[in-house]
Amino acid sequence: MDILGWILVVLLFVVGMAGAIYPILPGALAIYAAFFVYGWFFSFHEFGFWFWLIQTLIVVVLFVADYAVSGWGVKRFGGSRASIIGSTIGLIFGPFVIPAFGLIIGPFLGAVIGEIIIGTSPSKSLKVGLGSVVGLFTSVVVKVILQAAMILLFVLWLVN
Repeated sequence: MDILGWILVVLLFVVGMAGAIYPILPGALAIYAAFFVYGWFFSFHEFGFWFWLIQTLIVVVLFVADYAVSGWGVKRFGGSRASIIGSTIGLIFGPFVIPAFGLIIGPFLGAVIGEIIIGTSPSKSLKVGLGSVVGLFTSVVVKVILQAAMILLFVLWLVN
């Protein structure tokens, strides 16, 4: 049973880290779930109030930062609410429509289409589309760092 427990914990960590890049996967929630799997298979004894508080705060920061950083990229390049909505729709559906490159093309096209719908010039719409990609990459970097910190904190908590 110990091997199964560790396999599930590691699998959830992998899914979580993949979720930092591929938005359909649960990301931070998978990593958070790994802590519960560890507790159920082994023990919750190692985790006290501070562990749960810190991990929960990281998850909250991840959710807020994910939305804020993505929107920042669009806003920084002059985008409107329509481009943020379009970028989000493109982020969700892009990987399904264009499997290999949809994660990048989807938000870009979504932001561009959102801007064009509200009457923005094509050149500014393209600039906003670029901003959505910049926001996406920045968001991915933030998520990878914070999720890696969650895993590292878990490991450090277990060895101490």
